Formats: sequence, structure tokens, C-alpha cells
Amino acid sequence: MTTPNRLAVLSCAALVVTTAAGCASVEKVANGGDSGAAITLGSTNGTTVLDPAGAYDIGSWLVLNNSFQSLMAFPPGATVPQPDAAESCQFTGSDTMTYKCTLKSGLKFTNGHPVTAEDVKFSIERTKKINDPSGPLPLLSTIKSVEASGDLDVTFHLETPDAVFPAKLASPAGAIVDHQVFPADKLLANDKLVGSGPYKVDAIENRGTAPAKITLSPNPTYRGSATKPENSKFSVRYYEKPDDLKAALDKGEVDIADNGLDPATAAQVKSDSQAGSGSLKVAESDSAEAFYLVFNTKDETGGNQAVRQAVAQLVDRKALAHDVYAGTVLPLYSVVPAGVVGHNTAFFDKYGEPDVAKAKRILTAAHITTPVKLTLTWSRSRAGAAELENVKKQLDASGLFQVTVQQEPDWKSFLAGWSNNSYQAYLIGWTPDYVDADDYISPLVVGGGAFHNNWDNPQISTKLVPDSIKLTDRTGGGAYAQIQNILADAVPMVPLYQNKSFYVYKAGVTGVDATVDNTSRFRFWQIGRTKK
Repeated sequence: MTTPNRLAVLSCAALVVTTAAGCASVEKVANGGDSGAAITLGSTNGTTVLDPAGAYDIGSWLVLNNSFQSLMAFPPGATVPQPDAAESCQFTGSDTMTYKCTLKSGLKFTNGHPVTAEDVKFSIERTKKINDPSGPLPLLSTIKSVEASGDLDVTFHLETPDAVFPAKLASPAGAIVDHQVFPADKLLANDKLVGSGPYKVDAIENRGTAPAKITLSPNPTYRGSATKPENSKFSVRYYEKPDDLKAALDKGEVDIADNGLDPATAAQVKSDSQAGSGSLKVAESDSAEAFYLVFNTKDETGGNQAVRQAVAQLVDRKALAHDVYAGTVLPLYSVVPAGVVGHNTAFFDKYGEPDVAKAKRILTAAHITTPVKLTLTWSRSRAGAAELENVKKQLDASGLFQVTVQQEPDWKSFLAGWSNNSYQAYLIGWTPDYVDADDYISPLVVGGGAFHNNWDNPQISTKLVPDSIKLTDRTGGGAYAQIQNILADAVPMVPLYQNKSFYVYKAGVTGVDATVDNTSRFRFWQIGRTKK
């Protein structure tokens, strides 16, 4: 998913938290939380669209994972999905081409309508029909047809074997919508959405066309895998800049901040917390969120493989991680991040450490005149302009490039810009729909992918991907190593760094550690407050 990134992205807002009234003494309870508490999360991962058929960024999925229900879900700490709206799901036969689910009986949307197999069928067919260019359709690409039998049974017939299909259904791409409310051929306005998840959306405050604050409360009719909520209300406030997010945290406008904080600030908060001198706590774990410099291969410059290889040869990921991100990220040497089964270090294996002489030889052999003029575009980054300015410094210092860095302040305009080939190269992040090597390949590099970079390799798209996704052994039988090696040679994008899950929260807030894992799901229902 792009972060602003699912694509990985960053955006915008703030709310004063009210705590539950109670006695002056602290009451220690088994779950550590106060179900009467209101909690506010501050994020720089903004969004514009919340309809599951058109939403494919981290800011929207943060809300959708908590307000919509899918047949399957990822429990905390798990990388294998389990039934949620479904009572059971399984492949039938040995070819992983037919997947059958039976819904739990008695499920309801928050408007009282029943959740049926027809809703599941409608939801999938609707996303495919709308085919929103910024939506999650790539995750549903292996579905040939959906069959509803009665109220509870639904069968998916696949075009090709797909062993990771259950994980795809566990994402908001598999969110079940009410066929009596959602139009079949267009997106529904954010304030009209109806789901059956653990929470229901109570109110949305907009800043222009984008949500600035979304307020939710527990859904009393929810029946699924999520546990009883530890809070009575959960709000998300979106901020434009990391400094704004930190100011909101300091003023008490938010209880929790995601890892949109400025890197230096995050490092200092962590240091203070470890020393016991700060008032804020930190929850940190591995993350499968990755950031890339993506090339528009239709562009005259970005479309030149030698130019892309020279950039890959010059980029110093260690300097980026140390100088810009204060050690809060990890250098990344492949499209598939470390910690994901099938990961290798293809870019390091091919290019080694940054080397100007090698980069010059690449360009000379391709008869490319230097310095190469290259424009890098960004919209959201928790390091601000410093991230691509650091890359610019590295490339310019070689004498082989003359780089210009430009920002697209509006995220919606940025999405449109790289979708319609307006940029030469651009910074984008990716948060996994499911933690599997396929999720960094099928959505990103087949047929131009979700990054719309216009690059495709027939060996990958027609042979290696189909061969690998049918395997229940998720090492991919060596196919993922081949794919990563091909990508390191072709360089449609340069992997830069891998994020860490990093949340800062106020004393008294509970449950943050329990929900931080590499599935990138932040589970509102687990967050509470110590009773007083």
C-alpha cells in the first residue's frame, strides 16, 4: 500500500483528549485499560479517500482496518490471517484456484442491514468495476469470478493459483461493503460510509478535500476476531508536518504519535525514555515498510537504464540512514525488505558500496553526456526536504549528475503527477498489505504497478510471479531471488531504506506495545488508559 505512502504517505490535524472521570486513586485492572477513555492518535499519514474501492494508502487503511470487516484478519503479532467475518475459509482442491468461505451468521452493518454473501460478492465486483487508478485492484487481480450461495457461502474462482489469496482478503481490499448503500460504479463520499468493523465512523472534519480529523466509537453490533475495545472513543488527527505533530503531542492534543515525527525528535524522545528522563513512552519494533526512489521509465532520462544504474551505484543508504534519519531507519538493498521471507541483498550484491568510478563507466559505456540533469520530486517525508536533498548531494558530488529537488505540497496532486507521467523520479513508500515477498512484487513491478512507473518485465509478470504465488512454501522456490536480481539490474526503482515501527505515547496510555508489529495494523481497540 502506498504510504503516503500505501502508497507510503504522510499528512494532517488535532483534538483535545478527555479522560474518563473516576476516583483519585489508581485502579489496577486486568486489561490495564479504561473502556471509558477517549484516545487520540496523531499522524502525518494523510488521506483523501476512505471508500475501500478507491483507498490504497496508509492514512486510509489506518481507518479502514478498524471500521470495515473482511472475511479474514491478522491477529496481533500474526502473519497468517485468521477468520474475521468468516466462520471458516479454505481452498478446495489442490490447485489453490478455488477458495470458499462461510460467513458468521447474524453479522450486521452499523446501519442494521445484514452482512451477507451477496455483499461480499458485490464488494469485490464493485472494486474491479470501478477500477480506480489509486485503488487496491492489483490485490484482486487473480480473481476470475465470485459466487454467492445463499446468505452465508461465497466462493472465489481464481484465474491462476494464488496461495497468498487469504492474506489479500485480510486487507481493506477485501473490505465488505453494504450493497444497499454503496453505488456499484462509483466511489461513495467519505461521510456516507457504512461498515461492520470493530468501530464506526461518527464524524469527519475536513481540511479542504482531505480529512483533518476522524472520530470513531466502538461498534456495538460487531462480531469478529477483535477483542472488546479498551476505549469509548478513538480519534485520528492528521498533520501536515512532523513539527506540528510534535507540538500537538506536547500540548496534550494527542495521546499517541505515529512514526511521522522528525527523525531527530524521535531519536531524542527514545533516548530520554530509555534514560527515564522523559514524560513520553516509546513502542518500537521491526517494520516491513519500505521507501524507494521510483523512476518514470517513459521519461527520456528516467527511461534510460544506464542512468538508473548509475544512480543505484552512487546512492549511499548508510549516510541517508545516519545523517538524515538519525539511525531510526535501516539501509535497504532490495525491493523486498529484510525480515520478509525471500529477501536478499540484490542491490548490494550488484553495486556494492557507492563508487563514482563505476558509475562513470556505466554512463560512458552507454554514451551518456554528463552531468545528467535529473529532477527528483517528493510530497511527504518525515525528514522534510532533507531526505532528497541528501540524495541530491550524493549524486551532485559525483560530478555525473545535476539534480533538482522539487516538492509537490498537495498529496492528491502528487498522486496525479506520478500517475500521469509528470515526474522523472519520485520518492514513495510502501506499507505491506500482507507480509510476504509477493506484496512487494505483484503490486509494484507487474505492468507498471501501483507506482505507475511504466516498467514491466515479461519474465517476471508472466512466468516468475505466477509460478511463485501458487507455492504454499512462501520462499517462492527461488523465484523471488531471481526477481530481485532482475530488478537490481533494471532499476525501475532504487530501494533506499526500511522504516521501524515507532510510536510515541503519553504516560497512562496502554496497549500500544501490543499492537505494534510488522503487519502495519494499528488496532484501535487495544488502546486504553490506566484507570484513575
